[in-house]
Amino acid sequence: MSATNLISNEKRAAIWCLLLVAATLAFYNPVAGNQFTDFDDSVYILKNPQVQSGLSWQTLKWSFTTFHAGYWHPVTWLSHAFDCQIFRLDPAGHHYINLLLHAANVVLLFLLLQCATGLTWPSLTVAALFALHPLNVESVAWVAERKNVLSMLFFLIALHLYDRYAQTEKRKLFWWVTVCFALGLMAKPQIVTLPFVLLLWDYWPLRRIGGWASSENPDPGAVDISLTAPVPRSFGFLLWEKWPLFVLAAADSVITVIAQRAGAAVRTVNEVSLAARFENAVVSYARYLEKAVWPARLAPMYPHPGSSLPVWQVIAAAGLLLVVTGLVLVYRQHRYLFVGWFWFLGTLVPMIGLVTVGEQAMADRFAYVPLIGILIASVWGIREMVADYRIPRLYPAAAGVVVVVVLGCLTYRQLGYWRNDETLWRYTLSVTKRNYMAHDNLAIALSKQGKTDEAVGEFRSAEALHRYPAVQVLALASYELSVGHPAEALDDFSSVLRIAPDRKVRAAAWSGVGQAHLQMREYDQANESYQNALQLNPDDGTALMGAGVLALRQGQSDVAVAELAHALQVDPNDLKAVLLMQALKRAGRTADADSLAAQVRKISSDPAQAQVAAEHVLSFAGLKPL
Repeated sequence: MSATNLISNEKRAAIWCLLLVAATLAFYNPVAGNQFTDFDDSVYILKNPQVQSGLSWQTLKWSFTTFHAGYWHPVTWLSHAFDCQIFRLDPAGHHYINLLLHAANVVLLFLLLQCATGLTWPSLTVAALFALHPLNVESVAWVAERKNVLSMLFFLIALHLYDRYAQTEKRKLFWWVTVCFALGLMAKPQIVTLPFVLLLWDYWPLRRIGGWASSENPDPGAVDISLTAPVPRSFGFLLWEKWPLFVLAAADSVITVIAQRAGAAVRTVNEVSLAARFENAVVSYARYLEKAVWPARLAPMYPHPGSSLPVWQVIAAAGLLLVVTGLVLVYRQHRYLFVGWFWFLGTLVPMIGLVTVGEQAMADRFAYVPLIGILIASVWGIREMVADYRIPRLYPAAAGVVVVVVLGCLTYRQLGYWRNDETLWRYTLSVTKRNYMAHDNLAIALSKQGKTDEAVGEFRSAEALHRYPAVQVLALASYELSVGHPAEALDDFSSVLRIAPDRKVRAAAWSGVGQAHLQMREYDQANESYQNALQLNPDDGTALMGAGVLALRQGQSDVAVAELAHALQVDPNDLKAVLLMQALKRAGRTADADSLAAQVRKISSDPAQAQVAAEHVLSFAGLKPL
């Protein structure tokens, strides 16, 4: 190829890259107006002081030594810390970095396919479909999924470097592939299958396995932009040369399992049986295919069906997978079909649910890498059909543009559902069934807005669909108590007492029972409940506070001072300090009360609010503040 033609091809490639970026930014533009979601964004950013502190030596050390959120992904933590240093807690900046990373992945995918195959139009089509497919919205619109787009970036860079290595066999390039793989794993372990992807890449388009048969036409019309044709090698050689990548993959797999167990994310066989896992995996493969072709009713949480999947669904899904696999093997001379299909099957293995992590049956974000395989097989297959049947190129080109624009419009609409927590979870409930997590997250969103009655209703809907552990039922009961629903809270506290074996949890439940009775002005029952709590845990701050307030009601000021002082010592807060001041005044210890008031004014973040809260508690006991 002449230097003039090479420059011309590079200019055209640059133009296509700019158009891909422009289209991606245009259709994804609404993401800049979205808020953080309380669906891991709190864990990763909003309630994470290490990340909020920005880039520092302390953050670097923490990132490499923590299993926070059930992952070991230091590169992801550092990227979030970088965002916080630049944008603080402005969600627009965090969202836009996700979008820019996605746009970079789109460009890298186009250049990778073009360099490896020499074909511009199929490569451009795959990149455009990947850029605007609604299945990828979750990975971009959800700030906490930075790890998805970031790990993909290193995955694609590694593939680019591997192309160069295959053409030159310079071992230095392979070690750079290894470095990129390591960085990608430190962003998210989803790319652990890269060594196997590289073996597929060797088969096609590099053809390091088998080379070109004498009767094969090596992609007529391709632009030759490679350095040299890769030298064909034996499968054993290709497998052995990748041993550093397999070692990294194995090590990261072990670390991931340890991290997820540390985060209590891995579900046991007792929770989800092996049969249920296998059935869900088979059906999920089929559902990913369905959503790749028809991206409707997408949701951030698809509830795990457990053992409730109908047998016909499992059989139908298994049949579909077997038929497609059989066809791919029969037509194996079309190597792109083999590579695309097994790329899809293989890269989904770590996320398909055989090792069940979390509550979901599947997730759109899990398809970010596997979707590429489906797109490659589909686009190259259509290209070959167009050539075989001599269809004018204008027709498939026009159809491709229409499909890309439609997908872009669907993506634009899907982004709107991620605007805020309430919008996201109301939408999720409209497209999924029996989704207790959606009810739960919607309840949290409503409670933050002060919509307490609606929030309690959503909590109740979640509770009806899922057996929560005792500590979560305790949290729900405490919330109901805080919003003035003592009778409902009493039922939940009683439920905790029936199921919780832990003494401290039971003590907290008895304290809650006492608080509920106090709000209902049932003082004898309240006092009895507080005493039950203190028998189980003498340092229960809530029970000590309640007992102290009841002692004040009975005129036992000295007893009240002792109980409230003990409560303040074991569980200090402004409310207990103000109540202790009231007890000291009633005991005639005005100087001590004034001294404590001075201390509260110095250290309290909101002494006026603490005073209002104390007056509220005293009113339940029929007392007025002094």
